[in-house]
Amino acid sequence: MFTRRHFLHTAAGFAALQTLSQGAGPGGISLGFSLYGMKTLSLSDALKTCAEIGYANVELALNAGFPTEPKVFTTAARADAAQQLKALKLDLPCLMVNISLTADDKAHALALQTITDAAQVARDMNAANPPIIETVCGGKPATWEQQKAGMAQRLQSWAETAEKAKTTIAIKAHVGSAVNSPERLLWLLEQVKSPAIQVAYDYSHFELQGIGMEESMRLLLPRTKFIHVKDSTGDAAKFQFLLPGEGRTDYVKYFTALKQHGYHGPVVVEVSGQIFNKPGYDPVAAAKKCHAVLAGALAKVG
Repeated sequence: MFTRRHFLHTAAGFAALQTLSQGAGPGGISLGFSLYGMKTLSLSDALKTCAEIGYANVELALNAGFPTEPKVFTTAARADAAQQLKALKLDLPCLMVNISLTADDKAHALALQTITDAAQVARDMNAANPPIIETVCGGKPATWEQQKAGMAQRLQSWAETAEKAKTTIAIKAHVGSAVNSPERLLWLLEQVKSPAIQVAYDYSHFELQGIGMEESMRLLLPRTKFIHVKDSTGDAAKFQFLLPGEGRTDYVKYFTALKQHGYHGPVVVEVSGQIFNKPGYDPVAAAKKCHAVLAGALAKVG
């Protein structure tokens, strides 16, 4: 089955990024759910489900095979979805699309077009405050030294395309990609030095490598514009992603740290393909379970 993790070696996602203030709850933090984990539901049902559960925002997955893939997500469908979001009082802070900094020239050209297409979706959904787009970066941890110069060059092209489209790309470290640590992520940002390139933070990938919560937040939150959250078990060599509350993360500690570092914006559940591709996966039950865990922790902090 084709999952985001499998995609890492050939394509990573990109992100169009802005300052996030939508749907802010206590301390400026709000909870969201990525529709990456609701592929089997219609877009309308997924949005309604998230609102009924109590989420403040959602992330759309523009990946191939999803109902919001740009080539099938028509202008009329985008307008309908935007109206439904407004009626449900759901914010749309982010879009997910997979491209790669380690792609060959042909795939890189397609990635630049993907950035442009996703930026158009963002404007169609909310012209006044377009959603951001986030991505991992591709490659493998062991090939970082050989690939990093080329990745920086690719990222420069991403930045130029994003600037032209008046959007921003948030890149995310992943335990299985060439960019697997805060230091590697920041190195790339330093090479490009563009406001169009920022950070998507996901602690689960650092926890698997023994990188502390405080250390990773201290390094990355100053450049972070979007957050994914999920749990995990195992280590960098062999791991399994889990729903929030099923692993090792202390979410009271987590939200306390976010507030101490001054983060304002959504914290969005990302259900891994390792989970949603399993037989019997129930997206509605998963979304309810995640919200209960995270809302309970956030209430204790607030």
